[in-house]
Amino acid sequence: MTRERTACVPSASLVLIVGMSGSGKTTVGRLLAERLGWSFRDADDFHSAAARDRMAAGQALTDNDREPWLDAISAWLDQEAAANRPAVVACSALRRAYRDRLLSGRSGARLVYLHGAPELIRSRLSDRRGHFFPPRLLGSQIADFEEPEPDECPLVVEIDQPPEAVVSALAPLLHRAPTRGEPCKERAAGAAASSAATPVSPTGEQWTLRRKGQKAVVVQLGAALRHYEVDGRTLLDGFASDAPITGGRGQLLAPWPNRIGGGCYRFEGADLQLPLTEPEKGNAIHGLVRWVPWQLQARSEESLRLGTVLRPQPGYPFLLDLTAEYRLGPAGLDVLVSATHLGNGPAPYGVGQHPYLTLGTGTVDTVLLTVPAGDRMITDDRGLPVGREPVEGSDFDFRTARPIGSLRLDTAFGLDRVDGEAVVRLAHPSGTHGVDVRLGEGARYVQIYTGDTLPETERRRGVAVEPMSCPPDAFRSGSGPDVLEQGDTHVLRWGLSAWRAP
Repeated sequence: MTRERTACVPSASLVLIVGMSGSGKTTVGRLLAERLGWSFRDADDFHSAAARDRMAAGQALTDNDREPWLDAISAWLDQEAAANRPAVVACSALRRAYRDRLLSGRSGARLVYLHGAPELIRSRLSDRRGHFFPPRLLGSQIADFEEPEPDECPLVVEIDQPPEAVVSALAPLLHRAPTRGEPCKERAAGAAASSAATPVSPTGEQWTLRRKGQKAVVVQLGAALRHYEVDGRTLLDGFASDAPITGGRGQLLAPWPNRIGGGCYRFEGADLQLPLTEPEKGNAIHGLVRWVPWQLQARSEESLRLGTVLRPQPGYPFLLDLTAEYRLGPAGLDVLVSATHLGNGPAPYGVGQHPYLTLGTGTVDTVLLTVPAGDRMITDDRGLPVGREPVEGSDFDFRTARPIGSLRLDTAFGLDRVDGEAVVRLAHPSGTHGVDVRLGEGARYVQIYTGDTLPETERRRGVAVEPMSCPPDAFRSGSGPDVLEQGDTHVLRWGLSAWRAP
């Protein structure tokens, strides 16, 4: 899949192909140069023997180490330009400063970014033989990498296809893409008109998926699920495209769901302190990626994949690569959230999501709720667990469908699974239709929330059914969070299925 960010018609004399080691830069660059009849060099050829030895030994290069390397590449580019020979260069160019240094002042320069999921790149590195760059250094590259920004006019090409297909998709775009610093007047005017006509959304880009009678909308901010409908019936109590997210609607919750009391926990002998994002209760709540813009990685009419890198920070000094995939299929909407630990040593991890479901009943009181759970968490007034108890005989026993009524729920349940899956069902009071929340791999708990603490206009309007990999306060209690070692990947699967009674 190729994403063309702009459209212009400048001349070209230099193509810089960037991406991480293992993305296929050398193969794609050589094939492209052969097709265009241009010169080609792999930037790895300009590394000194000492730099190669350092990387082969598993030591990442510093900015100072890369200075002579960048000088050597620039000298070769000057040589080709002086001889009027157009050129293709394959280079990691991890930082914006490196790309600016190589391309600044060079007319007709075009930037190509080979993008791929870390797990795909990692598998390619593992299969590669005879190269000085070891797979264990990929984490350091991801940590250092600064993705090309819009003002660099990159052509972004997905690498999950053969190199020949990448080149075939890329070659025609090179005739239409802008060079750095040379935007088309026609394009600039069109962009201004578009910006004036379409206000910027507070949640960033909006991506719409469609399949037969299904429609889903996912937003850039936090990769949140904004809307889901089937055959014209809205099933998600989401938010408008011009509105901010409130109440956690549709948001991804990582690297922990729910609350951490006081925001403090102890891990591997270290005392860690997170920012208190629920200050009124003195808690850290719902992770660190809700308010981060995620990047588009792949898209089709029926599916979407977004990603972000969670970098070490106060209270969570760990490096994670996160992806969220939304897909419409025969069963409904399927969601897959994955996290790969890229850093050294172990990292605690939990994940969840916060969709509010609606069946158009006005309030949730008359909705028939089924929760396949034999026990629940007892919590204090800060929402932190103080124990567990069986639900049998209590107001919290929803193993058989019954109306929610006036019961206030902000309750975590331990799921009873059948064949690896549990299903929370919401049924319209008529019993004729409803929606199932399918809780699959990685979803061991579910939080049911009736929204009683939300602003009055949003209160009890929808039922939040939150798949969670671990219970509330798991980092402090040590009960349930996953511990990821370097290279480990955690997966959470859940989905929505609309149904009608026969």
